[in-house]
Amino acid sequence: MSARVLVVDDVEVNVKLLEAKLSSEYFDVLSAFNGPAALRLADAERPDIILLDVMMPRMDGFEVCRQLKANPQTADIPVVMVTALSDVTDRLRGLEAGADDFLTKPVNDIALFARVRSLVRLKRMMDEWRLREEICGRFSHDGDEGTSEDQSPARILLIEHNSFAGSRIADTLAPIAETVVRAGNCTEAQSLLDAGTELIIASLSMPDGDSLRLVSQWRATETFRQLPILLIADDSELPRLAKGLDLGANDYLIRPVDRNELLARARTQIRRKRLQDRLRENYRRSLSLALTDELTGLYNRRYVLAHLDELIARANEGGTGVAVLMFDIDHFKQINDTYGHAAGDLVLRELAARTLRCVRSFDLVARLGGEEFLVLMPETNLGIAAAVAERIRLAMANHPFSLKDAASPVPVTISIGVSVAEGEQETAERLLKRADDALYAAKHAGRDRVIALAVDQPEEETIAIAS
Repeated sequence: MSARVLVVDDVEVNVKLLEAKLSSEYFDVLSAFNGPAALRLADAERPDIILLDVMMPRMDGFEVCRQLKANPQTADIPVVMVTALSDVTDRLRGLEAGADDFLTKPVNDIALFARVRSLVRLKRMMDEWRLREEICGRFSHDGDEGTSEDQSPARILLIEHNSFAGSRIADTLAPIAETVVRAGNCTEAQSLLDAGTELIIASLSMPDGDSLRLVSQWRATETFRQLPILLIADDSELPRLAKGLDLGANDYLIRPVDRNELLARARTQIRRKRLQDRLRENYRRSLSLALTDELTGLYNRRYVLAHLDELIARANEGGTGVAVLMFDIDHFKQINDTYGHAAGDLVLRELAARTLRCVRSFDLVARLGGEEFLVLMPETNLGIAAAVAERIRLAMANHPFSLKDAASPVPVTISIGVSVAEGEQETAERLLKRADDALYAAKHAGRDRVIALAVDQPEEETIAIAS
């Protein structure tokens, strides 16, 4: 995962050390040596994450963090404070200023990379929801639905086998919890988790199973994919903790757990979930019928072109590639002629559902019209896009469609053209033209295949990625 990281420290050696570590993991690094410079650079460059030293002259890290969070342009940038301070009071002061986490000097590489990747992933997800809400707002004439923060008590699932530790954690969470449901083992946790849960707090070590397997399973389930997970671990479990963050856990605490820090981090995760839920609900509410396809529930041509323009503009300003997958159903007319238009509609709906299961939550799937579909994949290169296209193709080809009037399941295949905006000054028109040319090449080559067309690649030199 590539991202831009702003490193702020008044000691040049510390900056160079972090630059070297981050660059070795292919992050782009910006640097500032004092608070005012950091504020100016953050406002101008909008990095994906800020690593902020606490002890600096003129303006310390706490004040820098407060000003970053007070500025609407930088408020959503994750801030990790890097400090030699180990006092719990200082950590709480940082959390109250808006910091997302602390790293203690000397910085542990495992904790550094895991925390940066986790927070960057969270920021990009929130950015995508805000972008979708903004685009939908252009087509909606509804008034402001209100943005007051929901501070009502939350339902929390606690996974902790030690009953005494569980009781202490539940007591600590009482001010913000409607109820704390404790699971004493992993099996019980699966049965107690429901759609009303707003936060999971899980001990990393459980005697009957692996908490990380639960994290992986929940992140693969649509219902719980965005549910915040806070891990509790011993200091010796840093490698597994880093793995948990890579799998999708949102935050962590190290034992012995400070009660005030637990409360602060739990409150932050609940607040983020409710903000995300509000963005999603506002987005869905503002999405009028003019922007969706009534048959499949996917976005339509009008919306997807507006969204693509925004993604192209972002890529041209220094972002990473935007991939387009364009595909349609092979010999779709034969399905309508043989089984009727109702069967054809069923195929279109099922194809849309299968496609959604093959892509990431922030990718966008649209029906352009008839049997033609489009997938937009931000932050994606040609190789990954082609692999996803092949996964979508196999999801259709390997599983025939069950139709009401058919004696047996009906084989349905698709042809897919892939293109990626990777150069400067790309346009939506050129990107879509390359995808359309690649789709035509896939049809011409015999259908039921993926063809990827790179920038400035002649049509006669298209390459079949899979067939």
